[in-house]
Amino acid sequence: MKQSLRQLLLLSLTGSVLLAGWRAVPLMEQTVIGTAVLPEAVPQETASAEETQPPSETAPPQTKAAPATTPELLASADPPKENPNIINIESEGSKAMHHSQLYQQDNSGAGGTIVDRHFGIQPGNLFFSLDGGGQVRNTTFWSNADLLTESRIEPELELKTDGTPMVLIYHTHTTESFVSEKTGTYTDGFNFRTTEPDKNMVMVGDAIAEQLAAAGIGVVHAREIHDFPVWSGSYDNSAATVRSILAEYPSICIALDIHRDALGEGDAVAAPVADISGKQSAQIMIISGCDDGTMGMPEYRKNFHFASKLQQTAEKMFPGFTRPILFDYRKYNQDLTQGSLLIEVGSQGNTLEEVRFAGELTGKALSAVITDLAERGTQ
Repeated sequence: MKQSLRQLLLLSLTGSVLLAGWRAVPLMEQTVIGTAVLPEAVPQETASAEETQPPSETAPPQTKAAPATTPELLASADPPKENPNIINIESEGSKAMHHSQLYQQDNSGAGGTIVDRHFGIQPGNLFFSLDGGGQVRNTTFWSNADLLTESRIEPELELKTDGTPMVLIYHTHTTESFVSEKTGTYTDGFNFRTTEPDKNMVMVGDAIAEQLAAAGIGVVHAREIHDFPVWSGSYDNSAATVRSILAEYPSICIALDIHRDALGEGDAVAAPVADISGKQSAQIMIISGCDDGTMGMPEYRKNFHFASKLQQTAEKMFPGFTRPILFDYRKYNQDLTQGSLLIEVGSQGNTLEEVRFAGELTGKALSAVITDLAERGTQ
């Protein structure tokens, strides 16, 4: 906590941009980025059962209280003609905020540097490899050996590929955003957030949903803004959205909270990237929460079974696409279904094009998992 306070103080003194969306999710003891060294092993607090924001995350200044999304506000929009299996949901109040915080186009380079970084296989006792590819970063009471055994258990999800809604995509931090182009720098004062849906996490969710729909998988995409005008309380807001949608569409058994990570120290930012068939993509990181006995997540192991299946499938299809699964004491609304995960798509240093491509790849890997499990269930 002291380190977080020192970081905020240094940022305010130097006039550096607040890297909103910061998460202390370590993957290496040190990551070399250009001339800067970004230590990722940042001490963090244990997430509580009533978690309303991630540990060590820096929020933009706000002044008003954010009303929680309620079921009465949710209204189904007509699904796009090209994707009849997609149900888009967003309240009129959320739609009205689309132009409240416009995307910043200017790139003066005064904010700091952005350097691409591929996060590959990680050494150390915290990491272990999955049989089918990819790794897990385990920071819990589970031994790596026991958790590896758990990773070999197939998810028990009743899945179909006939257009029945199976997957819910939503965004607790809807306004998280990215840079527009690959310049190696970012603008002073840009806090990497916007309410414009084609430039924030909604855009990434759309890319995932399109791939699911193309595979005949029904998907509900909650495009609701949960973190504006006030960032704190976002998880309460998104939980209300998820509960109302699950009540309306009880066939849903997979709920994915799509975020972007934030990696950096001072004015240096890391963009996690991978080369996939000659095209650069942002890397993704799956977070699967572990209950420490206080979080009310008795089925958390089932989420991990699904995470392991998705991780291995993604790595088999697109080698190098994933960072290790984070298995940690986190809740993140993962008590709401037995297929609930949080997926970090890139960081604030990735481009809009890179993260949309990552969304497409995530959707393809997820489609493969669901198709395989659905076929197994019919045998």
